[in-house]
Amino acid sequence: MSQNIVYVTAATIDEARTIAKTIVTERLAACANILGAMESVYWWDGAVQSESEVSMILKTKAELVDRVIARVKALHSYDCPCVIAMPIVAGHQKFLNWIDKETV
Repeated sequence: MSQNIVYVTAATIDEARTIAKTIVTERLAACANILGAMESVYWWDGAVQSESEVSMILKTKAELVDRVIARVKALHSYDCPCVIAMPIVAGHQKFLNWIDKETV
């Protein structure tokens, strides 16, 4: 079995908490780390935008990534939320086993 981290940005801390709690409660991720406020600079609607956002990292099984992405999109306020998955290529095996155990 393999694990992934899913990186997500949200408009506010409250939105990040709602997404994180829902994803973990539904056992789609074993853990969510809300990293806090950051400044994002990006192209949108043909111009450079700058907004405050909150980032988070979800830890899940590779086989659940598509479900995590779909659920985040359903809960998110953005039309085009940042939701990307990256495989975990190495790590503390006991922790990786815990991710597997705590997700369904």
